[in-house]
Amino acid sequence: MLPVIALVGRPNVGKSTLFNRLTKSRDALVANLPGLTRDRQYGQAKLKGHPFIIIDTGGIAGDEEGIDDLMAKQSLLAVEEADIVLFMVDARTGMTAADEYVAEELRRQKKPVILLVNKVDGVHADAALAEYYSFGYQTILPIAAEHGRGVSTLIDTVLGELNLAQEEQEEQSVEELEAQGLKLAVVGRPNVGKSTLINRFLGEERVVVFDMPGTTRDSIYIEMERRGKPYTLIDTAGVRRRGKVKEAVEKFSVLKTLQAIGDANVVIMVMDAREPITDQDLSLISHIIEAGRSMVIAINKWDGMTEEDRDDVKLEIDRRLGFVDFARIHFISALHGSNVGHLWDSVDEAWKSALVEMTSSKLTRLLEQAYERHQPHAVKGRRIKLRYAHPGGHNPPIIVVHGKQVSKLQESYKRYLINFFRKKLNLIGTPIRLETKEGDNPFADKANKSRELTRRQRLKKKRAIKKFGRK
Repeated sequence: MLPVIALVGRPNVGKSTLFNRLTKSRDALVANLPGLTRDRQYGQAKLKGHPFIIIDTGGIAGDEEGIDDLMAKQSLLAVEEADIVLFMVDARTGMTAADEYVAEELRRQKKPVILLVNKVDGVHADAALAEYYSFGYQTILPIAAEHGRGVSTLIDTVLGELNLAQEEQEEQSVEELEAQGLKLAVVGRPNVGKSTLINRFLGEERVVVFDMPGTTRDSIYIEMERRGKPYTLIDTAGVRRRGKVKEAVEKFSVLKTLQAIGDANVVIMVMDAREPITDQDLSLISHIIEAGRSMVIAINKWDGMTEEDRDDVKLEIDRRLGFVDFARIHFISALHGSNVGHLWDSVDEAWKSALVEMTSSKLTRLLEQAYERHQPHAVKGRRIKLRYAHPGGHNPPIIVVHGKQVSKLQESYKRYLINFFRKKLNLIGTPIRLETKEGDNPFADKANKSRELTRRQRLKKKRAIKKFGRK
């Protein structure tokens, strides 16, 4: 399972800023206002090659009432879920009673804790750390989350605390991944028919099916074989909107679902045809994409609907799921088995696309075709030149593009390239990651020599004028 890091502390110490830096996103709201984060925010991060789940929490002050009290309890629940806790304090304001309260709560939890003294930019770091040694933590680190100072040291320390290798993990080969068998996670909101679909796959009652949201409390791993191929099915707990998740055990289930997504090779996203697409559905799909997992979408409970209702569902899918057009969509009835068999074909197709073998020559040729068809806009009058491409990995497929000023490529042009590669490589069901690298100028040495020669000629001419005068 993916390790879990929880960020805790009193309000406005910079937890959300560090969350955004670690996850390389802007998912957490950041402003100079205490209590802006009202609930737990889950994000995925890759720290020196190791995947993690990061939890951003609301502040804990010890004197909360009403909604603030609920927010503080949410933060303490996040500590229970975590493998390691990053306890953040503010170097500029110094130690407060709220910091002491948080430290006392963390001592009760008995979790590994790293104390982070944030906002040390502009202050004397050693002096800022000195007063916090009284908390008794072995590891105290100065950081400036907003500017990234000390974050690399923090990552190394986290990896060391969890006994993970300091160097980046070597990517598994296609042969190794195929030998392990395909892990297939079934996810979605509560009561959309996930367990019913698993039972339909298995042909027997292996998981509990009951018409009440939240029946499955944990992720269940079930090994099976189909047509001589090994599979592991992962039945997950339903993920409902955060405001409706009240029980601690169900909060824990949300985390288990996110971990199951990270552990899977292909994810079937199950949605209820008779319910509108919710923000929670979109959030879950985004987590699958961010994790780089192949995906198949199953619209369940399709049986018994009128043609008019079915047309309305398809229109809403076109409107709200346009960003995930790479995934196959199947309209099924898990209860009666309608079209369920077609899911397997799409699952195998998506996994095959995720492991596709690509060559530098083919990718470069396709890059040239894409560039000739449509060139990116110039940046401040300077053209962006794309020189060559090569494969950077698989599961999901990674394409690395080298060139001049490629770091300034517009997001719209990156999407154009991804869609072009997807069409030409016939990749279905898997996201594609596009990375850019500034290519070295092959004429740089020649240009430097030319400038040096010109400089010498100018000096020689000056000396000649000084000695003999201008003709």
